[in-house]
Amino acid sequence: MEMPLFPLGTVLFPGGVLPLKIFEQRYLEMTKACLRDGTPFGVCMIREGREVGTPAIPSGVGCIARIREWDMPQLGIFLLISEGTERFRLGTTRIDRSGLMIGEVETLPMPDDTPKPPEFDACVAMLKVIVEKIGEDKLPSPARYEDPAWVAYRLAEFLPLESPARQRLLEMESADLLMGVVAKLLRQQGLSI
Repeated sequence: MEMPLFPLGTVLFPGGVLPLKIFEQRYLEMTKACLRDGTPFGVCMIREGREVGTPAIPSGVGCIARIREWDMPQLGIFLLISEGTERFRLGTTRIDRSGLMIGEVETLPMPDDTPKPPEFDACVAMLKVIVEKIGEDKLPSPARYEDPAWVAYRLAEFLPLESPARQRLLEMESADLLMGVVAKLLRQQGLSI
């Protein structure tokens, strides 16, 4: 399927929440169309380029985003709360006349979660400790503590990682590998799991 793309300097994970301030004309038009038609857009980490100006070169795997809340505090600015739904692989892209990148995307399955990774119980416990300190409202709802990929993605959001490291986590196909890497990163931060 085709969808508008929003290349950013950050990574959106499935189940994650991404606040956005929209002010560039091409993204204002994209937002209006998504709100009008109830359609999603794709978020991809920028491989080369910048968020503003000439369209950037996006990473090959991104996340489909749906607008959950929006506000227009002044003319020409949208404030959005978007939520990641599914990972996708990016195919061909084109730039429309407004400068918006449109991509052919193929949805990817969530990382396989059978059997539960060895670090699963410890990672769930660590996430619950973090949530207890920051508040349940900071976590995307509904909480899915039984899903290894969801738990690993939430932990990755809290870790002080550069965007390329987050991108590598988004691209992982196995929940076992994903959680194993996140557990290792937690240990490197001095967090015992």
